[in-house]
Amino acid sequence: MTSMIPSQARPTGGTTWKRSVRWLRNNLFSTPLNSIVSLVCIYVLWEILSALVGWGLVHASFSPSKEFCGEVSGACWAFVHDNYRFLLFGTYPAESQWRPLIAIFMLLAGILVSMNRRFWSPWLAVAWVVGFFVMYIILGGGVLGLRPVSSNNWGGLTLTLILAVVGIAFAAPLALILALGRRSEMPFVRVICVVFIEVFRGVPLISVLFMASLMFPLFLPDGVSINKMLRAQVGIIFFQAAYLAEVFRGGMQAIPSGQYEAADALGLSYWQKMSKIILPQALRLVIPPTMSTFISLFKDTSLVTIIGLFDLLAATKAAINDPTWRQQYIEGYVFIAIIYFCFCFFMSRYALYLDREMHKGMSH
Repeated sequence: MTSMIPSQARPTGGTTWKRSVRWLRNNLFSTPLNSIVSLVCIYVLWEILSALVGWGLVHASFSPSKEFCGEVSGACWAFVHDNYRFLLFGTYPAESQWRPLIAIFMLLAGILVSMNRRFWSPWLAVAWVVGFFVMYIILGGGVLGLRPVSSNNWGGLTLTLILAVVGIAFAAPLALILALGRRSEMPFVRVICVVFIEVFRGVPLISVLFMASLMFPLFLPDGVSINKMLRAQVGIIFFQAAYLAEVFRGGMQAIPSGQYEAADALGLSYWQKMSKIILPQALRLVIPPTMSTFISLFKDTSLVTIIGLFDLLAATKAAINDPTWRQQYIEGYVFIAIIYFCFCFFMSRYALYLDREMHKGMSH
């Protein structure tokens, strides 16, 4: 005979200090074994954090000049001060670096606006398309008196954000089409979508980038050339769309068949059924895996360095290859690791917030 374990009520009474002590006693020191494990973990964390803080802050040099770095035993952050323009903008001409700076602000502003559910409408997609067009004009130049700058000079954090944001913006709708196509009752449509998804899921992203960069130009007619960055961008979009399509399809399969049958019984058309009943619920269910795919995409953009694009990681490698800063390679990697972590952590927290808000809406 089985018996239900009574749920433990969350302590809510008393002051903040008393609630904290109660939480520690219940979760970390509830038994002698738990107390020993907790103390060991706290000691290890203390040793690691104290070493990191000592190296990065307490014993570090924050002087913009490298000559003071020899006087300290910690990090030499003069590396960042001397190379931040290179890390942010790559080899973009120095006198025009205000243009990629505007592009970065446009991308970040678009992300912040898109996070607000009040702006979720078809007009937001139109705004993104217009924003991308304006951003490419600003970066590429050649009009309105702007000096032309080849995309080969776009680099650093600017290129990383462009590849990630454009990849997410176009991979998501393409993935939705592929997921619907894979569940289609039309064999021809279903086969095309299945082949597309399985081909791109069956090869690593490096292979896709190599194909887009080296093999694809061989099939173009003479005199026809497509920008290398655009080829890499399309490869990233196709690759991530294939993975995301399976995430969306999993969400649609999680919807009970009774809801499909009820929509059919009401006489709804296919698109009415999908847009008003199935997709709102399915997309709500797959928020965590969808955001995990976006985070993976953001980090995978660093692979474009193998085809000669100069993203944030490639810019850092180039900076630490300078004999002046060769000893500060740890500072360089730590700096870009902080940048990657901030973006990924931000996306992760937003996914939690969105998931909580969506389920709150379902409970009413």
